[in-house]
Amino acid sequence: MAEPTEKQMPPPQEIAHTYAEVARRASHLISDHVQRQLKKGVTAPADELGIAQAFMDMMAKLLANPYKLAQAQMNMVWDYFSLWQHSMLRVMGMHADPIAAPEKSDKRFKDEQWEEHFLFDFIKQSYLITARHIHDTVSTVDGLDDQSQKKVSFYTRQYIDALSPSNFAMTNPEVFRETVKSHGQNLIKGLNNLLRDVEEGGGQLRVKMTDTSAFELGRNVATTPGKVVFQNEMIQLLQYTPSTEKVNKRPLLIVPPWINKFYILDLREKNSYIKWCVDQGHSVFVISWVNPDEKLAEKSFDAYVVDGVIAALDAIEKQTGEKQVNAAGYCLGGTLLATTLAYLAAKRQGNRVGSATFFTTLTDFSEPGELGVFIDEGQISSLEKKMNERGYLEGSEMAGTFSMLRANDLIWSFVVNNYLMGKDPFPFDLLYWNSDSTRMPAKMHSFYLRTMYMENRLVEPGGIEVDGVPIDLGKIKIPCYFISAIEDHIAPWKSTYKGTVKFGGPVRFVLGGSGHIAGIVNPPAANKYGYWINPSPKLAPTAEQWLEGAQQHPGSWWTDWQAWVVSQDAEQVDARDPAKGKLKPIEDAPGSFVRVRSGATKAAA
Repeated sequence: MAEPTEKQMPPPQEIAHTYAEVARRASHLISDHVQRQLKKGVTAPADELGIAQAFMDMMAKLLANPYKLAQAQMNMVWDYFSLWQHSMLRVMGMHADPIAAPEKSDKRFKDEQWEEHFLFDFIKQSYLITARHIHDTVSTVDGLDDQSQKKVSFYTRQYIDALSPSNFAMTNPEVFRETVKSHGQNLIKGLNNLLRDVEEGGGQLRVKMTDTSAFELGRNVATTPGKVVFQNEMIQLLQYTPSTEKVNKRPLLIVPPWINKFYILDLREKNSYIKWCVDQGHSVFVISWVNPDEKLAEKSFDAYVVDGVIAALDAIEKQTGEKQVNAAGYCLGGTLLATTLAYLAAKRQGNRVGSATFFTTLTDFSEPGELGVFIDEGQISSLEKKMNERGYLEGSEMAGTFSMLRANDLIWSFVVNNYLMGKDPFPFDLLYWNSDSTRMPAKMHSFYLRTMYMENRLVEPGGIEVDGVPIDLGKIKIPCYFISAIEDHIAPWKSTYKGTVKFGGPVRFVLGGSGHIAGIVNPPAANKYGYWINPSPKLAPTAEQWLEGAQQHPGSWWTDWQAWVVSQDAEQVDARDPAKGKLKPIEDAPGSFVRVRSGATKAAA
């Protein structure tokens, strides 16, 4: 491997100025932090998440079984002896199979020097051995309650990921080479990037994932043409301009999650689900949720049903004259759609929706995956206290939680790139969307966490009421299409499958490849991932049984969905121009609600 060419050493005056500027910014940030803590009267960190208590319980149980602890320690020592033997063979020029190897999907150790250089290979394997033994030991402690075990396992993994040798300048071969090559200028640039992120985060570190200045809504993301044809204080309703002469008689209403913005389905023309649906002859309507501030603190989950989805249905009927739509909901938008369908069924208005599609949607929350780590009485009470103080949950807090589920990809890779390599983040539309988080009203979010996640009452007949009406998912008789993703870490597919058996009508379940985003935003032209379908007309009792009888198909599930939704109603009418409907257009898509970022002081209304 060729040695990198050294960069020219900067002039001493420039280096001195850089150091002085770094010192000034760091001193200012430290002073601000101290002042904020004094104003808050903070004396000692509180264990609001119950992490310290969980680890104390774990240690007590672990020490109560010294034989098992000693056995775990001896197993690790034996692996270290094997690693030492392996390393000696390599020093002598002999081939030896590794004692520990990273997963193929682990991008931390992709640099060739992790394998080719003796020292870096030793560091890597030593870390992997230690990480495996630590996690295995704390994850198999006898007598620990389930919630504490989940916390111990999850936060141990966070600790292990943080201590990866790839996250330190002297033990990452790529960073080490760059440091020598640039005379350490990468670390100075990285420190400036770190201070910038702390400053922009108002004293909190918010790792910058992409160059946000490279994107503009309506210019190079969310570009599908259309109009805002209706709005209230909760939503703007977008109707997209048709690209075909004829369209399906039933309009298509898309309900996105309220914790993210809708344009994940309209990033670029080539991967826009919205644009693709327009091109297939759908009259596409999409809800754009308000980014709420403290004035909407008392907005309830009922408001999201009645003033959100129901209001959108009313507007679509007025705009098109159609009394029935096809509806689709993404993630929490799917949960909201299911709730709305049960509400309509209870009010004998179930025929307003002819078919429903659910993207990675939980309706049974009994097994929520790793998100369950954050759901218990102590943590929710602490969160409610914070929300009640300001009236909403800040979007960045929820985004940070999701990032922790994939810390190596969504946190540490950017730490290495931005702060150790000293590089600016790469412009990436998906990460631009990911950083454009939304707030959640305190009352609604508290209801959602307690009623859905903690108590799992949505699947109970009459378990919850919407606008005073008890609802039952079993009363939903319309055809439903569920698409989940096999690698989804937010809505695990086996958990989404559990909810399908609660519905009272025909259900088609499809399992896509990849994860929560890539598994859904998977255009046919990309020809990626594939999907599984079980040909049996009746759903299997369990997800495992369903998968045993499933067959894999190449390409995108979009084409399967299109054939399914058209089979529900193939009638077509003349294309509907949003500018010529009965509702007067308010503004061009993507509208103004979506442009309000969480850092803004006021939400659109």
